[in-house]
This record gives sequence, structure tokens and C-alpha cells, in this order.
Amino acid sequence: MIFGRSERGKPPVEPVTLKILVAGGFGVGKTTLVGAVSEIRPLRTEELLTEAGRPVDDTSGVEGKHTTTVAMDFGRITLREDLVLYLFGTPGQERFWFMWDELSEGALGAVVLADTRRLEDCFAAVDYFERRAIPFVVGVNCFEGAAQYPADAVRQALDLDGDVPVLLCDARDRESVKEVLIGVVQHAMEYAAGSRQAVGT
Repeated sequence: MIFGRSERGKPPVEPVTLKILVAGGFGVGKTTLVGAVSEIRPLRTEELLTEAGRPVDDTSGVEGKHTTTVAMDFGRITLREDLVLYLFGTPGQERFWFMWDELSEGALGAVVLADTRRLEDCFAAVDYFERRAIPFVVGVNCFEGAAQYPADAVRQALDLDGDVPVLLCDARDRESVKEVLIGVVQHAMEYAAGSRQAVGT
């Protein structure tokens, strides 16, 4: 099916577009995740790591990383004929966190991508979305060679509320990433329904 058209005899479907953020620590796989699932060529704002940034860029555990996102990654995926997600990957380094407020404007929800070898790197993202009441899921990027932990162990380590989904994923795999994005949409809808119910009581 061509985007924007429908079957013969039926009016074109105007898709609902939703904004999803992809956040997490430096080198956790945010750019990879957006690229793996985007149906358009992703917009990337990556720059080479430099000697000047060495004192503030902690590359321990990601020594092979030579570039970093300095503004955002952007991609798009059509989940259904009537549902399109716009993905915005946030910069992971602390000196670029000032951009998060602008990127989060109008977001339905977020994925906090986590690496179990450096779990503490996603605390800032978890805190950010909790403080702003933006629904999020934690996607544990299962790197090769990293110890695998059950979702409940990750939830406990991050001190997450019981209703925050923790999903194991491979940020390189399109189908795996799609499952995480579907999880974000479902969680955000449940969160919104719960908020409306609380207001109505």
C-alpha cells in the first residue's frame, strides 16, 4: 500500500501521528534503534568525538565508539495504515541535556534504552520522564557478551514503579524494536486512561 492512499473505492486514511522519544545513556544504542526501524533514511546529527571532549565524555564500556549525537536522531515508522510514529533520539551526553525539554514537547511517550553493563547511565532519563509525568518503557538492549538479567531484576535495580514495562530487545533488529514501540504506545494509552479516570473520581 502506498502511504496516504487506500483501497479503491475507499477514502484515503489520514493517519494519526505520534511522537516518541528514545533516550538513555551515551553509547547505549539510540541511533542504532532509530535506524533499525525507520522507513525513511534517518536524520542524524552525529559528530566525531574529539580530544577536547575527552575529559567530559565517559567512553568506558564503549571504547569503540567514535561519534556522538549532538542534537537528535529522527526517523519514522508506520505501525498501521492509520498510525505513524515519529521517533526522536535524544543526545546521551550530559552537556546536551538542555535539548531534552524541546524534544519532549508533545511526546506521547518514551523509550529509555538501557545497557545492563552501565545501568546507572539511564538514571537521568528515568528521572526526567518521571518528573514530567511522561509515560515510558525501559528497553534493555541485549548487547553480545553482556550478562542477561530478568526484567524484574532490572526493574528493581532502577527502582521503577511496578506499572513501568521493562522489555528486552535488540536495538539492531527491526521486529524487536517494533515490539518495544508498540509497548510504548500501549503503555501511554493505559497511562492516559488511568489519568482521566483519576480526574473523574
